[in-house]
Amino acid sequence: MSNVITISPVTRIEGHAKITIHLNEKGEVEDARFHVNEFRGFEKFCEGRLLWEMPGLTSRICGICPASHLVTSAKAGDDILAIGIPETAEKLRRMLTLAQWIQSHALSFFHLSSPDFLLGFDADPALRNIFGLIQHDKEFARKGIRLRKFGQQIIEFLGGRRIHTPWAVAGGVREPFTKEERDKLLEWYPEVKETALLALKTIKRVHETFTKEISCFGNFHSLFVGMVGPKGELEYYGGALRIMDSAGNIIADNIDPREYYSHFGEASESWSYLKFPYYKPLGYPKGIYRVGPLARLNICDFIETPMAEQERKLFKQLAPTTEAVNNSFYFHYARLIELLFAVEKVEELLRDPVILGTHVRSKAEINKLEGVGATEAPRGTLFHHYWVNNDGVLQKVNMLIATAQNNMAMNRTVRQIAMQFVEGKNIPEPILNRIEAGIRCFDPCLSCSTHALGQMPLEISLFNHQGALLDRRVK
Repeated sequence: MSNVITISPVTRIEGHAKITIHLNEKGEVEDARFHVNEFRGFEKFCEGRLLWEMPGLTSRICGICPASHLVTSAKAGDDILAIGIPETAEKLRRMLTLAQWIQSHALSFFHLSSPDFLLGFDADPALRNIFGLIQHDKEFARKGIRLRKFGQQIIEFLGGRRIHTPWAVAGGVREPFTKEERDKLLEWYPEVKETALLALKTIKRVHETFTKEISCFGNFHSLFVGMVGPKGELEYYGGALRIMDSAGNIIADNIDPREYYSHFGEASESWSYLKFPYYKPLGYPKGIYRVGPLARLNICDFIETPMAEQERKLFKQLAPTTEAVNNSFYFHYARLIELLFAVEKVEELLRDPVILGTHVRSKAEINKLEGVGATEAPRGTLFHHYWVNNDGVLQKVNMLIATAQNNMAMNRTVRQIAMQFVEGKNIPEPILNRIEAGIRCFDPCLSCSTHALGQMPLEISLFNHQGALLDRRVK
C-alpha cells in the first residue's frame, strides 16, 4: 500500500488544491503538504497593458475579492502618477474596502466554516455544507446570506456591479456616491449589526465545543505581519507595516509598504504552484509569517470602533501574558471581530457628509516609472507592484498575495493536525475533514495567489479510450 494519503480536492475553499499526508513504515505521519495545483498567469499577461487599464483588469483576478485588487491597483497607479486623491475619493475607496471585508468574512464564516461548527466535523459530508446548514437552522443561514448581500450591495452602489467593477482608478474613483444609495444602506444597517453580533456569539460557543480540535489547529510560533494606522490602530486601507514575533514583541515597525520587497522574499517548491514568501532577515524557511485577521488583531494596539475594540480585548486574553495569539483556529474569531469593525466603520462613513462630494478624481500624467499599492484585503496584506515606461505601458508586474504569504503557515497547520489525528493508513472521513478545516482557518483564495510560476512541473498524460496510460511528459 502507498505511504501517501491524498485529499483531493480540498473542499469549501476558493480555488483548487489537494493535501498529501506522508507516512513512515510504522504508519506514523512524517509530513503533510498543501499542494496548489492550479496556475493562472495574471502577472505575465498584464505586461504590455496600459496603467489606466490595470484596476479593471486585476479586479477580474477573483470573483470573491475583486474590490481588494481594484483598490490596491488604483493605489499603485496613484503612486506612479505621484498625486494625492480627493478626500471624498479616499473615503469612498475605504468604504469599498470595508464592503469587501463584510461580504468575504461573511462568506467564510457562514457558508464555508459554519457547517463544521454547527453540524459537527463528524457530520455526514453530504449534509456538511451550506444546504445542510439551511436544513439545520434556516434563519441562521438566511442571516448570513443577507449579511454578505449587504457588503455586495455597497460594492454595487459604488461600482455599478457587485463583481469585477472597474470603478476605482488611478487618481481616485470614476463616479460619486448618491444620497439615495446611502439612505437605503442606513435603513438596512440595524439588521447587519445584529447579524455580526450573532456571528460572534456563535463562535464563542464553538470555542467551548471543540476544545480538542482547537488545541492543535495550527498552534505554533511565527511572525505576524500587517498594516497599522499612525497611532497603532487596526488599519485596512493605508498605514505602515508592522512585524511582530510570537512572543508579542514588535521587531520592525513603520515600514513603508512601498518597500515591502526589501523585507520579504519569495521561495518556490517543486510540489506547488503557490510561492512561499518569507521574512528576509530570517531566511527561508525560518522567516515564516502569517497575515490576515489573526495577524492584524495581534499587531494592532487598538480598534477605533467601540464594540470591536471590546472584542479585541477579549481576543487578547486567549494568549498567555503578553504573547501573541498563535493558534490558527482563532483566525475565525479574529475574522468576526473584523467583520464587526467593518460594520461599525461603514455606518460611520455613511453618516459622513464628505462621501456625498462630487470631486472624486485627480488627474496627472506618468511621473514615476515604478509604483506600489498596498491594502489589507480580507485574507491579509496585498501588494501590487508595477513598472511602466514613459507612456504608461506595463513592463513588469509583481503581486504579493495574502494567501501566498500564509502558505508556509498553512502547510505547518495541516501537518500538525495530521500528526494529532492520523493513526495508520485507514483514516475515516471526519479526520480528513478536520485536516481540510485547518486550511479553511486561513480562508485561502487560490485564484488570487497563483500568478507567478513556481517550480511545480507541468505534467501531461495521454490515455486511450480504455483508460490505459499511453504516454506521459513532464515539462
